[in-house]
Amino acid sequence: MSLGQRVATDHQLARLLQIGVVLEEVVEARAERHLAELSAEERAALDDAIEALLAEAAEESAEHRDRLAALVDDLDAEATGFEEIEALVEEHYTAPGDFDGVLYDQLCNEETAYKFYDDLIAAIEDSDTEFSVDRERVLETLREIRAEEEEGVEEVTEVMEDRA
Repeated sequence: MSLGQRVATDHQLARLLQIGVVLEEVVEARAERHLAELSAEERAALDDAIEALLAEAAEESAEHRDRLAALVDDLDAEATGFEEIEALVEEHYTAPGDFDGVLYDQLCNEETAYKFYDDLIAAIEDSDTEFSVDRERVLETLREIRAEEEEGVEEVTEVMEDRA
């Protein structure tokens, strides 16, 4: 399922929302991993803004995942297997592991999520399909999540600029 296409069925919508769930899991795990992998010395040297940014990103991703999962649960569609969705996310949306630093990695994660939601919203808006869940509820949820991802991009960019 490409986001260049219109969303024509509940199954397609469910699959795309599931991709969002897994994408949020990846973002959350990467932010938590960055914090966990820091040595005591690195953590002491870490700017409070960066530590707060990573903690907030992990918390926000968990909340986004829950909101997306609720939409999937309400759809009249069979869910796609987790392994299949995870493979799609890995192939299309996961950034390489060696970004030059924590901030660049977090920026990439935020931008990837923003772009995914932007494309998903456009694909739903281009569709005239009636879904088994309220279309406006889906779009409102996705727009809110996209706006939060945009704020995340701006926050990371601001921290990077302050450190430059």
